Amino acid sequence: MASTTTPVCDFGRPAIDFDLPGVDGKRYNLTSARGPKGLLVMFICNHCPYVKAVIHRLIRDARELKALGMNAIAIMANDPSDYPEDSWDNMVKIAHELDFPFPYVLDETQEIARAYGAVCTPDFFGFNDKLELQYRGRLDESRKETAPEDVRRDLFEAMRQVALTGKGPAEQIPGIGCSIKWKAE
Repeated sequence: MASTTTPVCDFGRPAIDFDLPGVDGKRYNLTSARGPKGLLVMFICNHCPYVKAVIHRLIRDARELKALGMNAIAIMANDPSDYPEDSWDNMVKIAHELDFPFPYVLDETQEIARAYGAVCTPDFFGFNDKLELQYRGRLDESRKETAPEDVRRDLFEAMRQVALTGKGPAEQIPGIGCSIKWKAE
């Protein structure tokens, strides 16, 4: 499980469309996933300790951002061959047990993760209402352990700014997580 840091934000880069199956039996694309103020595209999985450390905060932040018109979608792109915890059945189970307030979708071919340039889980891409990239940073100070409650909510604050102004903060701290588990080619 190699730790990987995300690249800096490529401001203005357009969101890439997708058509992926959700654990709720529906299909999702950019149009159906976006909110009136933008979209947070999150690459997550079930087994990663970095995701496990922040999943409850991620759910909280997604709920609060939705109230600001900012929707979120979680994409699982890992190859579950060596990580059974990332299987479809476990995706369904986790989304149900934790009551995800966002669609949880599968990128089985990994084409969408590659197109976005996702490198780790979690990896966040925050888009404004024009679907232009405005945030590519961390959720907060958490690593494999959850940071204290009183830390700055980097992702939430950045996406709230995007919802209100259409622009992300100039200063962003890269995220860190487990490398995406790519299929053997």
